[in-house]
Amino acid sequence: MLRLEKLVKTYKTGDQALKAVDLEIPEGQVLALIGPSGAGKSTLIRCINRLVEPTSGKVYLAGTELTGLSAGALRKERRRMGMIFQEYALVERLTVMENVLSGRLGYVGFWRSFLRKFPQSDVDEAFRLLDRVGLAHMADKRADELSGGQRQRVGICRALIQNPALLLVDEPTASLDPKTSRQIMRLICELCKERGLAAIINIHDVALAQMFVQRVIGLRFGAVEFDGPPDGLTPDVLTTIYGEEDWEATIEKVDDEEIDDTIEAAQ
Repeated sequence: MLRLEKLVKTYKTGDQALKAVDLEIPEGQVLALIGPSGAGKSTLIRCINRLVEPTSGKVYLAGTELTGLSAGALRKERRRMGMIFQEYALVERLTVMENVLSGRLGYVGFWRSFLRKFPQSDVDEAFRLLDRVGLAHMADKRADELSGGQRQRVGICRALIQNPALLLVDEPTASLDPKTSRQIMRLICELCKERGLAAIINIHDVALAQMFVQRVIGLRFGAVEFDGPPDGLTPDVLTTIYGEEDWEATIEKVDDEEIDDTIEAAQ
């Protein structure tokens, strides 16, 4: 569904953020990108939808080469790639409903979007999505009245209303407390399963990645150091990706958190 071929990004400073990355992601698979700061995780996600232009290499989405598209053709292809941001990227003065509907801007004409006159089918879908994430009752609230977890849920709805084939998720839990982080990761994975979406989640929290995703890609200095299932993240592998640390404690933490979630769900 998504294929990267020898993807390279070298900045004007000479820093090479990505080094000939080859990657293939089938339809419906949710994977996590892990690695230390500066490993190239955010750059990789942004090269896929060309918010950052790759230096060389190719990106294919469902057989279409994105790296060779004109600006106009790229705008149409971006409809198929929903983006969820670390800092939410909401318009603070707009309502929750208006922020969700902004995900349809690529589908409606200029004047309709300018006047915020969206088709009733889009409004109905926005309400369905907000209900799914537990925010239907907050549709008319301004975005600046929401908590961090609520803002992230609005961002998820905005991405999903595009009806994408792929979700690109950049540090969705970085600004959230541990409990809300688990709720957001669980919600993203559940929605991907319900809709058959593939997703790439850039995340720093190794334990969260181990708990929720099907596949983990470990980056170090712009190169893939690990590609496999979460239970393949042994202490030796984590040391290769991040350096020396007591990784046994991290692996045990996953089990403890899973027990906490089970207890919480039963209450």
